[in-house]
Amino acid sequence: MSQLLVRTAPADADAAPAPAPASGITAWCARVAASRGFEVTIMSAIAANAVLLGLETYPELRSAGWLTVLEWLFRAVFVAEIAIRLLSYGRRPLDFFRHGWNVFDLAVVAAAFIPGLHGDSAILRVIRIARVVRLMRFMPGLRTIVTALLRSLPGVGGFLALAIVTLYVYGMAGWLIFAEHQPEQYGTIGSAVLTLFVLLSLENLPDLIEQGMALSPWTVVFYISYVLITANLLVNILVGVIINSMEEARRLEQADTPTPPAGDEAGSGDLDRVAITRRLDDLRTLLDDLERDLRVDRDPGRR
Repeated sequence: MSQLLVRTAPADADAAPAPAPASGITAWCARVAASRGFEVTIMSAIAANAVLLGLETYPELRSAGWLTVLEWLFRAVFVAEIAIRLLSYGRRPLDFFRHGWNVFDLAVVAAAFIPGLHGDSAILRVIRIARVVRLMRFMPGLRTIVTALLRSLPGVGGFLALAIVTLYVYGMAGWLIFAEHQPEQYGTIGSAVLTLFVLLSLENLPDLIEQGMALSPWTVVFYISYVLITANLLVNILVGVIINSMEEARRLEQADTPTPPAGDEAGSGDLDRVAITRRLDDLRTLLDDLERDLRVDRDPGRR
């Protein structure tokens, strides 16, 4: 058996040649994209760009020429960031678009160069404000929250349907009870639903109860049941849906084992070195076992 393994090893090695080494630019971009200094630099640029956007809200600074220069400087930094991340994937550039944050960053950076968007246009300002959202990419806690919110959308959709039905039923009941005496709050179904929606904050509850008591003491039952069902039951259901999604997102975040892009080609990073070291140790152990078996087979005393 050991002799068979020894004979077939060269054939397997010829059948599966080693992958070609990565080019110098790919390896360099992979190391830069995976480094902590690169992340800190981009985070600082995004934060500084947010400060720049805030300064532009002051009329006396809006026309300053140095603000325009800084804006183009930040654009150059973000374009360089996208280029480094894209080049770090080497011969697999399409893998860059498999990550949602990469696509979002590319869209936000490229949108600033759309023809026709210049000066103080509102769309350009919205695009520049969207750059601040990119900070979430570098903060695991914020990423978990965003992932939880996205995963909770199906549950939140069911909650919204239940809330709309509840508001409509209580709105119609409020219109039947208070339409003649409180036309501003309950004159139509739209105003009634709006009044009940504002009541979710419980700020105007004492005033509404006082106005209802002037009509009939039984109106307290209407408001108490509404508060118990909406402000307590429905809100707790929404909190439960979001917390459940948060736990799922946290488990997914912990289960992920992020590796630097083009790590197999570049051969860099702590995780790659640990994996290579373990494989070499396994190969050494296998070679020792094969040598031991060969020595036993060649022992004349065993024939």
